[in-house]
Order: sequence, then C-alpha cells, then structure tokens
Amino acid sequence: MARIAVIGAGMGAMAAAARLAVAGHRVVVYERTETYGGAVRRFERDGFGFDTGPGLLTLPAVYRDLFVKTGRAPLEDRVELVQVDPSSRHVFADGGEVSLPNATRAGVVAALDEALGAGAGERWGDFLVRAREAWDRTRRPLLEEPLWPNWQVLADKEPYPAVPHKRLLRTRRASTLAEAGAWELRDERLAALLNSHALAHGLDPRTAPASAAVLPYMEHAFGTWYVRGGIRELARAVYERCLERRVEFVFGAEVTRIVEKDGRAVGVEPAGGPVAEADHIVADVHPARLRALTDRPLDGEEDVRADPGAAASARFTVLLALRGAPEPGVAHRTVVHPADPEREWDFLAAPSGAEPPAPTVTVLRPDDPALRPDDGHESAVLSAVVPARAAWDDERTVARYTDLLLEAAGRAIPGLRDRLLWHEVRAPGAAEAETGAGAVPAPSLAAGGGRFLHPANSTRLPGLYRVGGWSHPGGGLPHAGMSGALVAGLIVEGPRFRGSQ
Repeated sequence: MARIAVIGAGMGAMAAAARLAVAGHRVVVYERTETYGGAVRRFERDGFGFDTGPGLLTLPAVYRDLFVKTGRAPLEDRVELVQVDPSSRHVFADGGEVSLPNATRAGVVAALDEALGAGAGERWGDFLVRAREAWDRTRRPLLEEPLWPNWQVLADKEPYPAVPHKRLLRTRRASTLAEAGAWELRDERLAALLNSHALAHGLDPRTAPASAAVLPYMEHAFGTWYVRGGIRELARAVYERCLERRVEFVFGAEVTRIVEKDGRAVGVEPAGGPVAEADHIVADVHPARLRALTDRPLDGEEDVRADPGAAASARFTVLLALRGAPEPGVAHRTVVHPADPEREWDFLAAPSGAEPPAPTVTVLRPDDPALRPDDGHESAVLSAVVPARAAWDDERTVARYTDLLLEAAGRAIPGLRDRLLWHEVRAPGAAEAETGAGAVPAPSLAAGGGRFLHPANSTRLPGLYRVGGWSHPGGGLPHAGMSGALVAGLIVEGPRFRGSQ
C-alpha cells in the first residue's frame, strides 16, 4: 500500500483519488478551500440555486466508468442524468434562430434546413462526417492514453480532412476552425454555430486548429446531459464515492511546498502544518503554482510545457433570479450570437481600454425545481468567455459587460427586464479567488504545432503527477475525469501503462 498525497479537490483529483483508493492505496487530499469540486460550485440565495461552473455534461460515460471501477453502485444510483432536448437553441444576429435536437443527425439536418434554408442541413451533416474522422484518428492518443513521448506526431499532422478550397487559382485546405467554417459551411449562421463551440472553451476560432471540429462532434455523437439538481450534484457524488473508498480530505489546507529528496518527490508541506510523507503526489493545480511548489523545472525542452499565459480566457457569469415560471418547452441552453463576432475574437486576443464588444452569450435555463424557491420563479445563468487579463477589477468595465450579457439574454428570455428580481455577477477575478480556477483550460487538440496540447500527466520529478484541466488531456468535465483515470493507471501499473483497452 502506497501513501498518496493529492493537492486539490477538483474533479480530476477526486477521480484519481477514488481509483487509487480502490486499488488499495492510502490517499489523502489537501484542499486549500473549504469544499470539493474545484470550479464545479453552487451559489444559493433566497431559495434560488445556480451552477457557477459547468452547467452541462458531455461524455457521461467517463463518470459512469469511474463509478463502475470504484464500487458497486452505478452513477445513476447517485445522480439523475437527463438528456437535454433540444441540445441547444441558437439565436443569430439577423433575428433567425434554430433549435437542434439532441444526438440525432437526421433531426439536426431537418432542423437546419427548415430554419436556414435548403442545403444548410446537408452541409452541416457532411461537416460532422469529416469531424467524426478527426475524432476517430485522435480519440485514443488524446483522450484514452497517456501522452505519447513522441507527441510531435500529434502536433504536426492535421487529422481533420478539410475539403479543398479553390480561390485565385490556388487550392488550399482549412488549417483553422474559422477557415473550415467559412469555406465548407458557406453560411455565416452555420459558421457562427461552429465557432461557438471553440469560444465556449476559450479558443479563438481563427487560431484553433481545424481539429477542433471534434468539439461539436462530441456533443452530436454522445449527447448533452444535465444532472438533476445541478452539476454540483455530480461533484457531490464523486466526493461521496471517495469517502466510501476511505479517501481522507483535509480542507483549509493549502500546500506550500512539495518536498524532494534524492531527486524524488517524497511529501507535501501544508501551511502551518508538518510535512506529510508520500510515495506519490498528484497535483491538480495551475502550472504556475506547481512550479512554485517545486521550485524546479518539471519538463525538458522536448516536452509539452504549460505556459501560464496560454489560457488567456476566463468566464464572466451573471446569475439571474426571475419572477414567473419559464414558458412551456423552454430550451435548456440558448446561444445568442453577436452581429460582429470578429470584434469579440479581437477582444479575446488583445483586450484594451476600448469599449468591450458584444459577446457570444450562453443562457442556461434548467427549469429545475431544485434550483428555485417555487414554481412561480426561475433561476438562469448567463455566461461569456472573456480575456482573463482585462480590467475586471474596474467597476465600470464589470457593469458594462453585465449590461451586454443582459441585453443579449433579452433575446433569449421573453420579458427579461420585467421579470428580473436580482442578479449576481461573477467576474473572473472573483471566481479565481474563490476556486483558483479563473482561466479556462481548453481540451487538448491535435495539430497547431503542439500549442493546443497539455503537459503529460507524469513529470520529470519522479513521484509527481499532474491531473485535471491543466494537464493531458485538457480542460472540461469529461477530460478531467479521463485525466484521473490516466494518473491512477500510471501509478498503479507504472510508466508502461497505455490506457484502457
């Protein structure tokens, strides 16, 4: 039995802890805040409840597998998973809109043809076929296996089979997601639909590789799911599974140093406490903090190395308490698209003192009795991806951006201003202070010269492992769960572990 110290109680950390405990190891989790879940939090006031982190789940099979591998009771015995239908509603700048059914190609094609005109559905359907090819080519190395030592082969080769584009006597293939959308979909509204998937992960469609086509494909192929009571219930279920497997949690314990001896990580030192010896250490923290804890380089020149400034995007969230019940058949998720998306992308890439542009806004309306005081009220969450380094400590900037989100949400929620009881703003700085998760790490993507990969779960310091969104295979709820499985495999089976078969 090995002694394992886990730094952080995020979803990836807890997924690793439960798997390691069931393998017979003694696991202690040190969390600097007073609760578990990382960015998966809940805010409650006056009988209203809100998810302040992720609001929906894709690839629920990741967490089903976690519960199968760590105990008898399956995930569905602990939470109620609901497939969201429609998967999303999109409101475009020209006033048009479309609702996309969940996980049905024929239904999506028909909906797009009806809303956007004949041929739109077929072009989107053909795009999904190409996206599936990119998914098939990258699924195992990017999601199910530890990062290859020769990861450069993932960085250099674009797996998305772009359609040849002829212009000015030249033939080109799309190398970015924005190019794929413009050249292959040939409709600004379809391109906006596609690009919104990149933006949701903090990616600029103009620089994200065409392989980002796997992001909408994942939703299409595996569906979009909600956890009754909010996604925080999923964090609770994973936490309770850890307790059942006798994982120990120490809250309010900020680790200030990783102890090294003879070139190996051998313990952690919590603030104000003695050193806790460990045979293995699993860290679910930002790369900048991990370097501070070790005070040494963890990677060589030939490794994928995390750049603390690479994830330059964060999430701006507004929580709405509304009087009145939601209208019948309300869409759980509505994406409101701006008239000038490139201004939004420019703002993400290089924020300045200029007036912030109208963003792409996601409106979540769960219609969940657990998140409202009674049937005469409704809770809703507005969010937009924003540059993390903008002036979010300036009250005028926060107020202006709040107005932009409310204005966009008014196109999705009838009578919003008249129904609004109160709203709570969660600017990036406040979220980072609360959870340590201010920035938005994107899922790992192939191509792009390796700029969209994340560091390996193992490090150059023996005994130290990375888990969570800042490590392979990147950010997002399913990816966090996958990172936990990979770290547990590397510790239990050793460096030759190659993932589930």
